[in-house]
Amino acid sequence: MRVLVVSGIWPPDVGGPASHAPDVADFLRSRGHEVEVVTTADAPPAKRPYPVRAVPRHHRPGVRHYRGAALVHHRAREADVVYTTGMFGRSALGASFARKPYVVKLTADPAFERSRRRGLVEGDVDEFQQGGGGASSALLRFVRDVELRHAAHVFTPSAYLRELTLAWGVSPERVTVLPNPAPSLPPLRPRDELRRELGLNGATLAFAGRLTAQKSLERALEAVAGADGVQLVIAGEGPDREPLEGRARELGVAERVRFIGAQPREKVVELFHAADATILSSSWENFPHTVVEALSVGTPVLAMEAGGVAEVVRNEVNGLLVPPGDTAALGEAVRRYFGDEALRERLHGAAAGSVAEYAPERVFGELEQTLRRVART
Repeated sequence: MRVLVVSGIWPPDVGGPASHAPDVADFLRSRGHEVEVVTTADAPPAKRPYPVRAVPRHHRPGVRHYRGAALVHHRAREADVVYTTGMFGRSALGASFARKPYVVKLTADPAFERSRRRGLVEGDVDEFQQGGGGASSALLRFVRDVELRHAAHVFTPSAYLRELTLAWGVSPERVTVLPNPAPSLPPLRPRDELRRELGLNGATLAFAGRLTAQKSLERALEAVAGADGVQLVIAGEGPDREPLEGRARELGVAERVRFIGAQPREKVVELFHAADATILSSSWENFPHTVVEALSVGTPVLAMEAGGVAEVVRNEVNGLLVPPGDTAALGEAVRRYFGDEALRERLHGAAAGSVAEYAPERVFGELEQTLRRVART
């Protein structure tokens, strides 16, 4: 089977698709399939055992989108099926003009994401489903619905996002929940060694991801401010970094909050392993890769119960959940976690085993079966 994998980001970029797409490509190649990748990049991507073709990001958006669709179309003609984790419009156009089926890995509402980036709406993804954003957002919703309704199959990482997708008019038999896989971990160095290397002393929380409004990290800062002695290490970059650094100073916790910038995946996993817990204060979420990565190394998650988070973080089992947007409850969860040694040990003991069902071989095996079926039709 010849598979064209399309992803909006690719290593060294940081983010869920930048981890997922190479993992899928590597798995499919290991299974004997021919793989090719189309992505966008600031610089030529590093060599892989399969072709990786990138549209330069320095182009203006219109030019970049046109070149992306044209490249997908050109390469899709040689493929049996297109698998896209981003660049949905360009993938749909390119694959359709090449008369090849495409399968979508959906991680969010693309119309909502585009509307927020353009400043058309505020609020969360659930509010967006009720309307708002004027004619521009209405057009983005229409485009989203067309892109997904014409897909041969749609994968969502959570039942929450599947329900949204069905509400957009995609046929139920073409939408499957496929969770994000746990990472394939190399042998990890001893936790004490990692803590020394990272300069971690005492109670430590970790966060990794894009520093954007969606992550609502100011809530995590406020939770830390109410928990004496607790440190927070933030791995990631984004437009909110400077405001967050300012907010940490305002709250008087700048000495307990460290911004270490974007980190490669292996360093993020080491950070999670070294930390006492990870924290997620997002206003809305689907099924974050970082949650599975943290749990896979035995680190509990303290999170707001937004979107599909509760499908992997089970309250009082492998983490603690609080109502979405409730900063006071998040702060109380942090204080309770670090004040109760028995609770910490119980959650630590259950964390790694709680994501055993997300083994890459099982998750990617199901994906492979669907791609085979679609390629034959």
